[in-house]
Amino acid sequence: SRHHSVVSLNYTKSGFSLIEQDKPEHQINNKQVSQRESFLRLQLAGGIVVSPVWSRPLPSTPSSVRIYQDKVGDWWASFVVTVKHEPLPKNGRAIGRVIGIDWGVNEIATTTDDDYDFPHPQHAKSAQVRLSRYQRQMARRRPKRGQLASNGYKQAKKDAAKTYRKVARQRQDDSRKWAKSVVMNHDQIAMEDFKPKFLAKTTMAKKAADAAIGSAKSGLAFMAKKHGLNLQPVDPRWTTMDCSKCSARTKHCLPMSQRTYFCGVCGLVSSRDTNSAAVMVVRAGFNPAGVDGIRPGCPLGTQAA
Repeated sequence: SRHHSVVSLNYTKSGFSLIEQDKPEHQINNKQVSQRESFLRLQLAGGIVVSPVWSRPLPSTPSSVRIYQDKVGDWWASFVVTVKHEPLPKNGRAIGRVIGIDWGVNEIATTTDDDYDFPHPQHAKSAQVRLSRYQRQMARRRPKRGQLASNGYKQAKKDAAKTYRKVARQRQDDSRKWAKSVVMNHDQIAMEDFKPKFLAKTTMAKKAADAAIGSAKSGLAFMAKKHGLNLQPVDPRWTTMDCSKCSARTKHCLPMSQRTYFCGVCGLVSSRDTNSAAVMVVRAGFNPAGVDGIRPGCPLGTQAA
């Protein structure tokens, strides 16, 4: 309804313009600081001119802008721009490195390289004490039906919204940093095409929501596309049942309590998540089979999947 919806204004290219007001450079803390970006104003249809605080320079001319207000009450401007590919430097990088990624709850991402595993930071759990205090204040000060909310209720609601926003920013920042490190040190990425939405109906819903697998997945896809890397999504079916060495498949599904994978054909013993991450690399074709359909190290008579 209009009483609960977030205020949002969308403008196409003909509905807004950017006004440049060049100002001379001045000194802040004995340093020359250019204020050109600070004086780049936004003019909207109807003669409305605002001076936003820019988080970063615009890489190109924007095609549209969305002005919206968040739950805290702050206003934001989101621009749609064209981002060019930024090829990664070849100097100082190991060319041809491959990594497989398996999503989970205990660890957000388990990879074939232990140095790039993404542990669960549990930001929401750390902020639970503050959230509980604000929620108790809201419960005590909740207005009756037909009455206006008090200032104390509004302040508690705003403090809770600030805490939620901080947790969301922490999750996004961690996801971007992890995705950047993976992209900067690998040329081919095999990622499990995981749909985390179904976890909301399980007993792991709270921990899965705090993990924010979707944020890490979208951040990795954005970084790979930005730097022109080969990111291959892999079907997640039977990845916990297949062997990454000989591609043999177990007869029964492994229960969640069993965290060690054992192959009865080749004798491979590995962590369940690490084996699944290695299966991603095989299925993506980064470790292809030979002309006979048998990979190196595969027992004789066992065909690759």
